[in-house]
Amino acid sequence: MKATISSEPVKHFPVLLKELISIISPQYGGTFIDCTFGQAGYTNKILEFPDTKVIALDRDKQCENKAKLLSKKFDERFFFKNLRFSQLSNLKLKNENIKTVIFDLGYSLNQIKDKKKGLSFNSTGKLNMQMGLNDFSAHEVINKLAKDELVKIFKFYGEEKESKKIVKNIILERKKKFLETQDLVRIINYSKKNKNFRINNSTKVFQALRIFVNKEISELINGLIIASKVLKKNGILAVVTFHSIEDKIVKYFFKSLSEKKGVSRYMPEINTDSTIFELKKKKPILPSKEEILKNPPSRTAKLRYVIKKIDTYEFKTDVKDKFKDLLDIENFSKKL
Repeated sequence: MKATISSEPVKHFPVLLKELISIISPQYGGTFIDCTFGQAGYTNKILEFPDTKVIALDRDKQCENKAKLLSKKFDERFFFKNLRFSQLSNLKLKNENIKTVIFDLGYSLNQIKDKKKGLSFNSTGKLNMQMGLNDFSAHEVINKLAKDELVKIFKFYGEEKESKKIVKNIILERKKKFLETQDLVRIINYSKKNKNFRINNSTKVFQALRIFVNKEISELINGLIIASKVLKKNGILAVVTFHSIEDKIVKYFFKSLSEKKGVSRYMPEINTDSTIFELKKKKPILPSKEEILKNPPSRTAKLRYVIKKIDTYEFKTDVKDKFKDLLDIENFSKKL
């Protein structure tokens, strides 16, 4: 989120690309689902191998232009749909032998620099943060939701310690006018007494708003569940995360469906037959020093993956119970 607005084209670096390719082995062919098509970094690399097929989706409609170019180049090997994670089941996959499902939960610099999306605290004008297929914007969140609701969004989605003071000043200032992007940045700056010189003061609040506006918690959880269903035996589910909240969800989901014991106190009736994954590595794969030097935003990336052990569509998971508090916060949007 430290990127500045510029009209210059941005070079896209797909994060942990070498590591991902070594795990999913596209050289042996197969059908791959890229749930975050974006700038096509992973998809392009996979399609370099002649016996591969990629089914890509992205909620950002602006990805369609790049997708059309790939469709012409790889007529029978590439297909794109403008869908969210939670709509993965809308794809006709009955006859597809899905080898890998990939999620890259980061945002490209192209998206951050897009003034219309307003993801950066360097943006100006009306608050937005919609990534596509949304029901409301950050403008409505900041200007309409109640004090307690905003505090919870900032505290739990942004892990912002000074949420109460920031929200108190938001409420006071929005009585005078509708708050825009730079109004919010200004409020955050004078509200925070503990300045952090490593990251911008607005980083955590903007993260929280982006997560809330795009319903990233439920989208991720539902996406993981559906992806686990469509995978066949020996299929791989790989996820790249960029902040602690989404990583906690992925880590728990993978671990809970890989353990050879009751998953948790939430659902003690789950037995060993419910373990559908093999967890090869307990710790995440991190970017190399060379990659971080080349692409600094990759420094927070973590790659986790599991291999499906059994060919089943039905399974039990308590992931929604585990993260119920985060999911409940999304319900504030019903007031917008």
